[in-house]
This record gives sequence, C-alpha cells and structure tokens, in this order.
Amino acid sequence: MQRINDVIQMGDERYRILTMSGNFVIWINIDSAKAFPEVVTTDQIEQWILDESLRKLDDPFSYLATIPVQQGANAQKIRDERNELIAPLLADEEIYYRSGRGQLVQARSDETGTPRKTLYKNLRQYWQRGAIPNALLPDYSKSGGKDQKKTSKKKLGRPRKTAPGTGITVDSSIEGMFRIVLDRHYVNDKGRALPYAHRKFMDMFEAANPDVHREDYPTVIQLRYFYEREYKKADRIRLRTNRITYQKDVRPLIGTATAGVLGPGSRYEIDATIADIYLLSADRHNVIGRPTLYVVVDVFSRMVTGFYVGLENPSYVTAMGALVTSMSDKTDLCGRYGLEITSEQWPTVGIPDAILADRGELLGYQIESLEKAFGVRIEITPPFRGDAKGIVERYFRTLQAEFKPFAPGVVTGTKVRKQGGKDYRLDATLTLEDFTRIMLASILHRNQYAVLPKYDRDADMPNDMALTPLNIWNWGIQYRTGRLRNVSEDALRLALLPRQKVYLSDLGVSCFGAYYTSKELLASGWLHRNGERRVTNLRAAYDPAVADHIYLFPEDGSSEYWVCALTDRSRQYRGKSMWELWASQEQQRQAASTAKVAETTSKRDLENLVSRTIKDAERSRPTVFKQSKAATVRGIRDNRKQERDAQRTEQTKARQPDNSKPKSEVTYLHGKPDEGSFPDFIDELFGDDE
Repeated sequence: MQRINDVIQMGDERYRILTMSGNFVIWINIDSAKAFPEVVTTDQIEQWILDESLRKLDDPFSYLATIPVQQGANAQKIRDERNELIAPLLADEEIYYRSGRGQLVQARSDETGTPRKTLYKNLRQYWQRGAIPNALLPDYSKSGGKDQKKTSKKKLGRPRKTAPGTGITVDSSIEGMFRIVLDRHYVNDKGRALPYAHRKFMDMFEAANPDVHREDYPTVIQLRYFYEREYKKADRIRLRTNRITYQKDVRPLIGTATAGVLGPGSRYEIDATIADIYLLSADRHNVIGRPTLYVVVDVFSRMVTGFYVGLENPSYVTAMGALVTSMSDKTDLCGRYGLEITSEQWPTVGIPDAILADRGELLGYQIESLEKAFGVRIEITPPFRGDAKGIVERYFRTLQAEFKPFAPGVVTGTKVRKQGGKDYRLDATLTLEDFTRIMLASILHRNQYAVLPKYDRDADMPNDMALTPLNIWNWGIQYRTGRLRNVSEDALRLALLPRQKVYLSDLGVSCFGAYYTSKELLASGWLHRNGERRVTNLRAAYDPAVADHIYLFPEDGSSEYWVCALTDRSRQYRGKSMWELWASQEQQRQAASTAKVAETTSKRDLENLVSRTIKDAERSRPTVFKQSKAATVRGIRDNRKQERDAQRTEQTKARQPDNSKPKSEVTYLHGKPDEGSFPDFIDELFGDDE
C-alpha cells in the first residue's frame, strides 16, 4: 500500500507521492529540474508492482527534517519567505493539475510581484524534497564548490600586496610535479616538513621552466592547497605516520577486548616489563639493578591471575613461572610474604581457554606441551603491537603507581640532572623480597577493591554490582561460561617446564654438558657399551632453579618420564641451579680459553726446540760409521754399557758433597745405616735386548 510522501522508483526515475484521491495518485519526478505533478491510477501502480518494475526507496531528502535552523539566520529568513510565497498556492488542490496551475501561479505573481519562474521553482523544490518547510532551505552546503577543482586561466586567490611578482596559475603539469614531490618527500613516515618538499619542487620546476622568474614560482601555500584537496585527511594521517605507530597509537579504536570473551578464563593476557626501581641485595650491601615483572590478566574480569618478580630476563622460563602461578592456588604464596588470604579472595585456579602473549616468550615448540596436553589455545600478537594486549600493558602503569610516589631508587628521566645532582640508582633501598611483597599487596588490592569506571559492562550485568575485578569474576563464573579447567598442579608444572634436546653417551644422559642417569635408564640398556647405535632425538624437561634433576621423556609424544639425577662425574653441579651451572660452565670455558693461549705459545716453543735439536743432531751425525752395519748392530749392547758407565761416573761426580762448606749434622730416623747397606741395582735385572 502506497502512502503520501513515499519515494518509489520506476525504471531509472524516482518519484515522490504528493497526494492520493480515490483511484488516482499524484506524484512528481524528484530528479528532473523541469518536473511537474503527474497523475497515475492505482491500477497502473498495482500492475507495475506485479511486473516488478516499481519498488520503494528510502527518502534521499529525509535529512532536511532534522537540520537545525538558527533563529534569525539568513537561511531561516529565506525559508520563511519562500514558504509564505507558495503557501496560498498549496492550499488549493488545483495546483496539482495542469489545467488550473497556470492561473493560480499567474494570480499569485501579480499579487506579490514575484516572477512566475521563481514561484514554479519554489513549488518544485517544496514537492521534490518532502513537502515540508525545511525543503525550502537554501543549498548553502553547495556554495563555493566544496571538494571541486577550480580551473581558470587567471591566477586565483588574493592578489599579492608586499611580495614581489604576480604568481602563476597551477596547471596540470605543475600539479603533476606537486604530486611527485609530495609522494617522494612528504607523504611518508620520514617526518619531513612541507617547506622541504616545496624546495624540492622548486628545483624540479626551475629545470622544467627556466624562463619563469623566481618570484613567480608556485608558492608553498599553493602546494599545501593541492595537498589538502587531493589527499583525504584520513590518508594524510595514515601516510605521514609510521606503520607500527599508526596501528598502535593513532588508528581509531572502535572495538573492545571484553566483547571478544565469553566469561572468566576465556582469554589471559601475559606480558613483562622491567620495573622502574633499583633494588638492593638480600644483605642490603649491593645494588642489584631493576627486577623483571611479569603479569597475567584475565580479559573478562581484569583480574590479575598470576605474576612473577625476579632478576631473570624476560624469557620462556620466567613466563612459565608466571603462568604456573596464575593457574595454581596462591594462598601459600601470599602466606610466605605475610599476607594471609582465603581461596575466595583470589579464586583464579585452573587453566584458561586461551593465552595471548608476545612472539618472544610463547612462540616455539616449548609451548606445544601446554597446547597438546591441556588444550590451551596460544594466541601470538603481531610484532611491535603492544596495543594488542592493551589490558595487561595498562596494568604495568597501574601497579607501579602504587610504589613510585613513595619508594626510593625509582627511575627518573636522567641519572644525573645537573652538576652535583644525585644518581637515583644509589637511592636503592628495597630488596627483592620487599618489592615482591609490595607487588603482591598491590595486586590483592586491585583484584578485590579497585573500581573500574571505564569497564564496558554487558547489558545483562546488574546495575547495582560494583565493577571490581573480583565481583566481575564471581558474576561471570555464576552467569557466564566459565572456561577454567582444574588440573593437577604437578602435571601442570611439568608440562610448562622448558624442554631441551639431550644425548646418550657412555657417561649418561648429557644435558647442558652435565651427565644424568636413573634406574630406568640403566635398566633400558641404552648406556651399555656394546657397539649398538643408541637412541636419538630424546628430550628432557628441566627446572631452571634446580640442576640436580631432569625429567627425561623416553618416547616422543608420551607423558611418561624418568627422573634422572646427576652422576658422580658431574657432582660439581649438585645443589646448584641451572643458571649457576651455565655460569660455571661459562667461567670454565673462559679459563680454558685463556690457558689455551699459553698452551699454544708453549707448544710452539717446544716444536721449535725439537726442530732445532734434530737439525743440529743431523748436522753432527757422521755420514758413515767406522764399522760395518753388522758390526755396528752387534755392538749396541756393549756401546750402551759403556755409555751408561760414563753417565754414572758423571752423575757420581756431580753429586759429591761440597767439602768447602761446613757439614751439617744429619739426624737419622731409624739409626745410622751401615756402610754398604744400600746395594746398587743389579744390571741383570734390566738387561737390554739385542
């Protein structure tokens, strides 16, 4: 059923229904500048509908009804004057018909002195644009040719008053140069200014137009006008900004992280930072630097589910420590730092559905155990996109704001601001345990009591519920899909331990240069030296905090493991951590490298001495022996004996006491020996073979 003021399309033309009388409909073409009302029958319209040649459209002038018109404005005066001129004509139904329209318009023209052309124009505008007073508003939005290119043979714009020259009109060739220099020197992320691009343009223009005076060159204002006309604002911002910076800091934010999760445990975000504070050693005698802070946050509730504070650099190992904390009961952890809580105050126990992290920590085969064993989906952010984890990134600033105003040793802009200023690193006061206690207390406060004024609550959340992380978590567990799953803490810890490829040898399982064994390994026969090829491609899990044991997986893809302990050959690493093991090995390698230099030098000297001695001996050796070859060989024993007797005589003379010096008195432990009580060795015991 058609209604008055509906807009319908017939073929390529659009019509507006002005009025309906019985079996007739009066409409007008809204796209024609010479249109007048036309009469059609309802039967024709019904037939066109059945023929699928007529369809209803949205009113293209519906916006006019909502245009605010300021009282006393020029647009309001023009609208009211036009409405007053045609109001008497609209009151007469004959205005819709050709037979009576001409007389009515002529009479109104004579009465007001307004040309008939103006009256027809106002009537047509009124009918075509919706038959409302605002349809008669002037089209000021089209004034000035907005977004339209101006062309003229004469230079446009205000004439110069003080600058020399008259300028030049920007034609298509100049516009081409404008676009080249803008694309090459300005519309990029190099941060160059528009005057720089204009100077590059002047070089290009001067080469192409040597007859034009310098004062008539296109100005930087003309270049800026071209730039703002040809490049849309959104494109100007995007092209002038570094791609990473644009994605992270500039692009519009139209989404929310909360909309992408169903409830608590749907997605955890994990990230690390270096805390802005310097700490002291446990004995408070040395400054040990800044600690690493890991935080794990539930996206739905903004609850901090786990954390890590330590001196290790951000890595898979430290990330796993934070994740184990986030999925385990934390009452004992809080108790160790003097903060007694119940499990209801920090109820984040279990495995989430997904974990969002940076590429560094959770990218690689090591995280596969968590994915395969427990079905956790690992989501990796693109490079340099910290905004993808906006919730956990914001928590770093929030948590550090708890201690920054009060704690000494906090990082400031520079180490020494002025001559004679103080180095903030020397103000360090807190130990690692103190800082951990502060972080833990801050997390408990944020989880239980911090109100989230900017949290985008869902429509089904009760209005009387305070938006604290704990309240949102508990509400989500009760009324939403809770994604947390219970799991053995030991199994979880083993699954998250880092893995390392190990090798079998005669001395045991080699892992990081240390050797391990176990009763299962000995019983398997893998260590026996029977010449058979040993099993390869073995992996073992290790705890970085303990070097005494590793967990060997005898079969790939199996959950079975053997606990292997250090062998006696690697006893030097017992009671140490893997970090200490690596540090010891590094020191040993450095010491060996230093000693190797001295060994190489000594070895070179030895080889040189051997070479010189051999050469001297070769020069001294007679070319021909006095006796025949057979006689020389038969005389080897006698020759040896003569040479030995001569050597003994020489040794006896060398070991005679010096009578020139006074003799010292000798004290014998078992009495003075008799002369000849120590016989010489018998030659026959060590006879030489021929």
